[in-house]
Amino acid sequence: MTETKAWGAKDFADLLGQTGVFVVGDASSYALGRVIFDEVELLTIVTDPALQKQGLGRKTLAQFHATAQKMGAATAFLEVSVENSAAIALYLKTGWQEVGKRKAYYHLQDGRVVDALVMSRSLAE
Repeated sequence: MTETKAWGAKDFADLLGQTGVFVVGDASSYALGRVIFDEVELLTIVTDPALQKQGLGRKTLAQFHATAQKMGAATAFLEVSVENSAAIALYLKTGWQEVGKRKAYYHLQDGRVVDALVMSRSLAE
């Protein structure tokens, strides 16, 4: 998949300065989220490409779920490109469900525009 614009250090710093924003994981795999009231949005999740297919994404996602729940979130949401089959498979395996679609959501560097799936997951145990 052709990528969208990469996030820079300023993007992360700006987000981390906001109320309810948190990061879990480490340099090999991390997730960034934002809790607002009883909902959390998964803003991004990244695993070092050299370390993919080793369960790090699943582990990081579990940390994300646990941290969001501790912060009061009961439901999680995310958007993912319809072309990102690896991420979609991970989300489906970890209890996420498709709840909608955003047309022409991602503007890719190669000029294409693709839809995003909107996914949700309960954080209730």
